[in-house]
Amino acid sequence: MSNKSLSAMLLVAMLIGVIGTQKANAFFQENSQKQTTFTQYKGEVIDVANKKPLVFATLTISDTNISTITNTEGQFALKVPADIIEGKVIVSFLGYKTRTISLAQFTEKSNKILMEVSVTALTEVNLSVPKNAKILVQQTLQKKGENYFDDPTLMTAFYRETIKKRKKNVSLSEAVVNIYKTSYTSDRKDAVELYKARKSTDYSRLDTVALKLQGGPFNALFVDLIKYPEYIFDEESIDDYKFNFERSTRVNNKLIYIIGFKQLAGITDQLYQGKLYIDAENKILTSAIYSLNITDKEAASKLFVRRKPKNATVWPTEVAYRVDYREKNGRWYYGYSNVLLEFKVNWDKKLFNSVYSMACEMAITDWKKNTNSKLPKYKDRMKASIILNDEALGFADPDFWGEYNIIEPEKSIESAIKKIKRQLRRAKSNGGTSTP
Repeated sequence: MSNKSLSAMLLVAMLIGVIGTQKANAFFQENSQKQTTFTQYKGEVIDVANKKPLVFATLTISDTNISTITNTEGQFALKVPADIIEGKVIVSFLGYKTRTISLAQFTEKSNKILMEVSVTALTEVNLSVPKNAKILVQQTLQKKGENYFDDPTLMTAFYRETIKKRKKNVSLSEAVVNIYKTSYTSDRKDAVELYKARKSTDYSRLDTVALKLQGGPFNALFVDLIKYPEYIFDEESIDDYKFNFERSTRVNNKLIYIIGFKQLAGITDQLYQGKLYIDAENKILTSAIYSLNITDKEAASKLFVRRKPKNATVWPTEVAYRVDYREKNGRWYYGYSNVLLEFKVNWDKKLFNSVYSMACEMAITDWKKNTNSKLPKYKDRMKASIILNDEALGFADPDFWGEYNIIEPEKSIESAIKKIKRQLRRAKSNGGTSTP
């Protein structure tokens, strides 16, 4: 594995340390943001045939840069400025026909959007498949200057990270951040500025072990393969992979090649395996879903675990990534990404092990061109080593996010938030400020 790949992996790290059974403090501040009138529409996106929810479907307001995505249960919450009355909502999902629905057809709750599978004709695929999958991937990476944003862009993004012990939420952090995205042809890294955040952690559920995700939004941002190809397919490591054509599909009525990749036999480094979704006509990466090929749990542990108790053995059992791109006026840009890390902890002299998962996701909800290439002052920039859980605020304000589009919380997260708010109300009535 190259040094660049290694340093990137270390940004997605876990901190483990023995602590007492304590609860994190909640800090509150007045919400001073300017209030803008908006209408919120909630609903779900499902497959018309089997009624299954479509996860990470994109909803965009036409002629704007306002968008959101569905959660892992296919549910969405879309906030639209009140002055947009006659707009249209464009709903897209990989492998399905794109739908355009008048905003006037939406109600504030219980909207059900049915999506049809897009069928690809075999003759069309057979006539257009190139001979070499690896060359297609290389050409796609080389064409980023033609196909992706070539201007600096200021993006608004919603970021969420969770830590679970088995299936129970023990930590939840959310944030709205400003991303100063540099041109896709620039070597300069993107800058991130924290706008506002909130968190709650119940360390008493963590077996006296504090788990913290280091890197915050950068974990999700560096999954942008087009901006940061060196973290996966640099000039050296791309030769360590085998690429092959799998079935084809469609997105936004465009033919998409699905390219499978995995490390070659005989390569001992822990590399990646997964699928790349490439626009057949223009050689554009529209999505990528991949994971670390964990062949040596001790070596994988060194990549992801910064500190741990002496009486514990900790290793990752799964490290998975996803990135989706969106299109605007013929140019593509980073739209959504997520990271999932699952760990096992074996304790000395204990019969059973502990299983923890750490997940983070980030969605671009609005953007505009950064015409003067302005960047935040260094003191205002988030560091790539940030631990968001140490920076965030409490959950007291029910209207905390105001006009900002967020990813609708899943039922388990929603339940955790409601519990947090109940305990905050009790703490307030007792004169305290502790959160679970």
